[in-house]
Amino acid sequence: MSTPYPFTAVVGQADLRLALLLNAVSPAVGGVLVRGEKGTAKSTAVRALSALLPQVDVVSGCRFSCAPTAPDPACPDGPHEPGPGGLRPARMVELPVGASEDRLVGALDIERALAEGVKAFEPGLLADAHRGILYVDEVNLLHDHLIDLLLDAAAMGASYVEREGVSVRHAARFLLVGTMNPEEGELRPQLLDRFGLTVEVAASREPAQRVEVVRRRLAYEDDPAGFATRWAGDEHEVRARVVAARALLPKVSLGDTALLQIAATCAGFEVDGMRADIVMARTATALAAWAGRTDVRKEDVRQAALLALPHRRRRNPFDAPGLDEDMLDRILDEFPDEEPEPEPEPEPEGPDDGGPGDGGPDGGPGGTPPQDDGSQEDPGPSAETPETPEAPEGGEAPAEAPEAPQPAAQESAGPEQAAVRAAEPFRTKMLSVPGLGEGASGRRSRARTAHGRTTGAQRPRGHLTKLHLTATIQAAAPHQKARGRDGRGLVIRKDDLRQATREGREGNLVLFVVDASGSMAARQRMSAVKGAVLSLLLDAYQRRDKVGLITFRGATADLALPPTSSVDAAAARLEQLPTGGRTPLAAGLLKAHEVLRIERLRDPSRRPLLVVVTDGRATSAGNAGGRTDSSPRELAGHSARLLQAGGVASVVVDCESGPVRLGLAGVLARDLGGPAVTLDGLRADSLAGLVKNVRTAVTSTASPHSSNNRRAA
Repeated sequence: MSTPYPFTAVVGQADLRLALLLNAVSPAVGGVLVRGEKGTAKSTAVRALSALLPQVDVVSGCRFSCAPTAPDPACPDGPHEPGPGGLRPARMVELPVGASEDRLVGALDIERALAEGVKAFEPGLLADAHRGILYVDEVNLLHDHLIDLLLDAAAMGASYVEREGVSVRHAARFLLVGTMNPEEGELRPQLLDRFGLTVEVAASREPAQRVEVVRRRLAYEDDPAGFATRWAGDEHEVRARVVAARALLPKVSLGDTALLQIAATCAGFEVDGMRADIVMARTATALAAWAGRTDVRKEDVRQAALLALPHRRRRNPFDAPGLDEDMLDRILDEFPDEEPEPEPEPEPEGPDDGGPGDGGPDGGPGGTPPQDDGSQEDPGPSAETPETPEAPEGGEAPAEAPEAPQPAAQESAGPEQAAVRAAEPFRTKMLSVPGLGEGASGRRSRARTAHGRTTGAQRPRGHLTKLHLTATIQAAAPHQKARGRDGRGLVIRKDDLRQATREGREGNLVLFVVDASGSMAARQRMSAVKGAVLSLLLDAYQRRDKVGLITFRGATADLALPPTSSVDAAAARLEQLPTGGRTPLAAGLLKAHEVLRIERLRDPSRRPLLVVVTDGRATSAGNAGGRTDSSPRELAGHSARLLQAGGVASVVVDCESGPVRLGLAGVLARDLGGPAVTLDGLRADSLAGLVKNVRTAVTSTASPHSSNNRRAA
């Protein structure tokens, strides 16, 4: 809609509004990452923020928003002569998840650059966002090559475009705001650290609060202009307060006590690097200015810690972000303020009735939004139904319990056993899909990608993005005389242009099929199995894969987690996985065949990697197609060969242990057409590899042709 939803009409979400306003007061804070479930006013609040920002003074006609008082000396539209400029509203530029590199950094006119020797540069979104807001919705789904460009621009405050000897540089300092749903996957640590603050948002569960949300949203949709007019007074009040806080910010004093509190807090929570200390200092200063004070107090430091540290203290992708507030209070109590300074507040905290004032320093604890109102973006039926996923194995244990008196059959003897904790994860060996794919960019298997090493050239299919200069010149060279060339420059035509083909890495769909039968509980085997799968999940997270989880036991196989980018969800389902019952191996393999068939229709370019974690036993036919004329082992072999015929790359993780081994996992691996690897062999630093390296070193040292023997001779 042309009329944005007013910022002050967003009900509740005090932390979200406070974090955005602090960045409006002090852009040096470094932006905001908003994490939360769908329909929680994330995008609404961010889009409404731009209306509260002061206008920007720019050089007239400059496409890169240079300031008249301090123009960029390297501006492509420069040099600019000193003089008065013009005012324009601060921009909020949205970066779509599927944007191209050219759209983000800008594009060069390759034809003019080659034929005429001119740098015809069309600015991209980074130039548009300079001195404004760059908003990325679903930032966790952004392609890796775009994330790399954002990291470079955020670190250097400039965008560099280097292509075939043509170089363009322009300033790109912006407020980076991203929103994401953690269920769809996490962010890379490098980009996560670039966000100054992070906020967790959730929908209110109070009926009265939800009623107010719906009432305001419907009123806005019925008459956007009239709704905005009713909130114009509150908008003007907050906008004036932002301007006043910006003017007060240089006068705020950050004393030694506050600096000690900040340093002790960052050290106590063991955050990496020094960026957290700097961001906390800037945030605490902005909080004091927002409150109308010129001194930073302990409550400012505490609020700054709750906003700046949760996303920086994580150790692995399976830990939930957050901060221990009791520990925070203990650290801050060691450094009390030197003087109470009962200075009266020069300004009220802000408008009540759902305005941004209740998100100020005294508006509630930083980690939990206040419960006096609530707001969601576009609330609908999906927002009213909380997500309560069922346990993957619900309802199967009672069916197996009556078989307990049978001591001869171990897998069907005992009742369902409680879930065991996973062993410590470890670094795994590289598992990849053979061949050359064309899937989404990642870090696992070889693929033709937009980025990587150049392997050849071809005619462009549509818009030219990566010019292969040598191939282009070779295509144009034979026609120069016929085209009437009489100077030094080449005569280049459109059909001469050649696109560079590149090879890089892609992300795959890693589908785990985990045996949860009774035999896996022997000798604490399930703890080691969970540790191995958890290690593979961590590897999948680092390689930007999608993951899915199938478990089989008793008589059925269940899709515990449909293919998703959220490895956190897979780790949570794995942790809750109980064991018990017979082993329906064929049912697990057929379930994998069905899931992969559906995913191939949804995402045909993403190649699958099937990881079967089992000891290879098959003691139950389960629901494997209803066949009763074959043994469970024959059914498992038939199901495995069906997957192999479909071209599915597979790996079997052999969980068999003990002095007597049947080798059934190896038979399954041959039927699947893939390798089998033991739990110990899955480790990147496995004992077998270590012994091999030591043996090689010993042999080299003992050889009569070694360097030592040669020197002795």
